[in-house]
Amino acid sequence: MSWETFRRIPIWKDVPLEQWETYRWQMTNRIQTVEQLRQVIRLTPSEEHAVTRKSGRFIMGIPPYWAALMDPEDPTCPIRRQAVPVEDEYRLSPNDMIDPLAEDSHMPVPGLVHRYPDRVLLLVVEVCSMYCRFCTRSRVVGTSAGFSRPANIDQAIDYIRAHRKIRDVLISGGDPLTLSDERLDEVLTKLSMIPHVEFVRIGTRNPVTLPYRVTESLCAVLKKHKPVWMSLHFNHPKEVTPPVQRSCGMLADSGVPLGSQTVLMKGINDRPAIMKKLFHELLKIRVRPYYIYQCDPVKGTSHFRTPVATGLAIIEKLRGHTTGYAVPTFVVDGPGGGGKIPLMPNYVVAYKDGVWTLRNFAGKLFTYKEEQTNGAGSRTVSVEPSYVLIQ
Repeated sequence: MSWETFRRIPIWKDVPLEQWETYRWQMTNRIQTVEQLRQVIRLTPSEEHAVTRKSGRFIMGIPPYWAALMDPEDPTCPIRRQAVPVEDEYRLSPNDMIDPLAEDSHMPVPGLVHRYPDRVLLLVVEVCSMYCRFCTRSRVVGTSAGFSRPANIDQAIDYIRAHRKIRDVLISGGDPLTLSDERLDEVLTKLSMIPHVEFVRIGTRNPVTLPYRVTESLCAVLKKHKPVWMSLHFNHPKEVTPPVQRSCGMLADSGVPLGSQTVLMKGINDRPAIMKKLFHELLKIRVRPYYIYQCDPVKGTSHFRTPVATGLAIIEKLRGHTTGYAVPTFVVDGPGGGGKIPLMPNYVVAYKDGVWTLRNFAGKLFTYKEEQTNGAGSRTVSVEPSYVLIQ
């Protein structure tokens, strides 16, 4: 972000650039009150009521960096909508759930989710630099849930050490990069000493919402603990700014493979052209589009959720129409703890006696003939709207 971008906002016009570009200053000066927000954007009645609500409110925290990207006059701005509360958050849907992924019921010890046989989710902190309004973990993020207590983290690491099938640990929270370099180094060191843990992933949005968190010191910690992968979270092309490009470049140069997870949201990125633009921008900064998530049915997010068919239509407009690296997997994270379920447009038209009739990206039909082996029986395919069932 250039000096001119934030200098035009009165409350920051006198902030030296060397302060602005520090993580500490950004965290100390996050927007958390309606009075601060009024100095940055023209609030709508919906935003005003939501921000000043006294009870039942999911915490607000917006780094000045992100706030400076928001359109001060347009409440439909995709940057603004992800950060500023609106009244729709308090209009609950019958499909809303407090813990849609049933993480709490898969916690053998506090802060450790063990759903898949060979991998676990380790929650190390409840704090984020920005509190995204669609957060799946809003029941604990911004609270004093206590996952970050050293005794809890040590208990979780003891559990990982005792279960030899665990080969993959995803560190999340909150945002793990809100930890100090020293504390993150400590957690990574303890995990690296477990022989059956093959690699670690860090799930973070800090390189996107507060890119100044990525420093030479942080990169030195990550280099020390290779292989460390990083799952970032981009939702819109406007998020790919020069500071974000620098942060991702530093991480990639440090040997950290980068992937992005995108949440599909109504009015923000539910058009194929927006998604294609985002994924092209990500590839240019060495970030591989990994998942598009159907927005989880977490409490207070019904205004963000699209039909599942919207995600399928986006994949249809990507597959074959752009490079394969720019095509992520569209998934629904099964409510109730079902895990990630991939969905694809229907490219199988029919199958019989070893002959597949397939539809390509342009709608043309092609056949693929399998080699027949002795004793191979005939199979038929029942084609449904969004999946293929082989019987």
